[in-house]
Amino acid sequence: PNVGVVAVPDHRLDALTEMYHPKKTTPAVVEFVDIAGLVKGASKGQGLGNKFLANIRECDAIVHVVRCFDDENIMHVVADTSTNVPVDPAGDIGVIDIELIMADVEMVERRIDKAQKAAKGDKKYLREVEVFSALKDWLNDGNSARSFDCDEDDAAIIAAAELLSLKPIIYAANLDEEGFADCHANAYYKVVEELAAKEGAQVIPVCAKLEAEIAELDGEEKKMFLDDLGIAESGLDRLIKASYALLGLISFLTSGEDECRAWTIKRGTKAPQAAGKIHTDFERGFIRAEVVNFDDLMACGSMNAAKEKGLVRSEGKEYVMKDGDIVLFRFNV
Repeated sequence: PNVGVVAVPDHRLDALTEMYHPKKTTPAVVEFVDIAGLVKGASKGQGLGNKFLANIRECDAIVHVVRCFDDENIMHVVADTSTNVPVDPAGDIGVIDIELIMADVEMVERRIDKAQKAAKGDKKYLREVEVFSALKDWLNDGNSARSFDCDEDDAAIIAAAELLSLKPIIYAANLDEEGFADCHANAYYKVVEELAAKEGAQVIPVCAKLEAEIAELDGEEKKMFLDDLGIAESGLDRLIKASYALLGLISFLTSGEDECRAWTIKRGTKAPQAAGKIHTDFERGFIRAEVVNFDDLMACGSMNAAKEKGLVRSEGKEYVMKDGDIVLFRFNV
């Protein structure tokens, strides 16, 4: 599969770059894997089959690009690559869902078998048998593992199985220019929206043709083009940000004349572990984190001014990092 490493758009990093004029600016990144070739029957080896499913298994979340436009010059393929069929977003989503669910049923059956054998020596595995048996029935009814209702303990048991339909998902509705201009009037888009709402998933409208044009522009040209379209940011930028959030990721920022950088951490990370992202010594010898809120720094105009106003906080080992924190770590090894 094709792999693209994309920068996460972040206006805060842009503002810090304006303030410090550093030698370099380093954004946070998300890796997208373009997995093509799923057709009906993939779980039974059709098309790229098991290779496709193995590629998905290695990813943390799924962005499902769904066709929401008519164009007789672009084939719409479902089961047979030589046959063009009418555009059908619900059908397309259903095909992929069923292929992932069928692959999961096989995985769950293996887990049940393994747990039954283990339970002969240790009764604690009986709970695994119960959980996976209930999940198997749920999957066999055509439901995703994502939508299976259970408590935290059972969820932890299921998570260990690394199921495909358990992965969080975003739908990218690929529209033509007309559809993108008013996506809520597009019948195909409405179908995707309704399906996504049932599982609490997000839908991002994108127009691949426009995105290709936007990608050629930068700075003021890009802004003018987006203004003409009546949107604040491109669909691709929105998709990148939504993917970042879906993965439970946030950014903290470091700034200075050498480099302004956004660092990726999991939501809920404490200050010493965040410091460890920069260098293991920072975590090992952590003393404190000097933290300033982005808006406060912008209002003050400089770090020194923020310090004078008492807006730079000294945080200890238990501090839970917040998205957009601007930090200087103090450490001693």
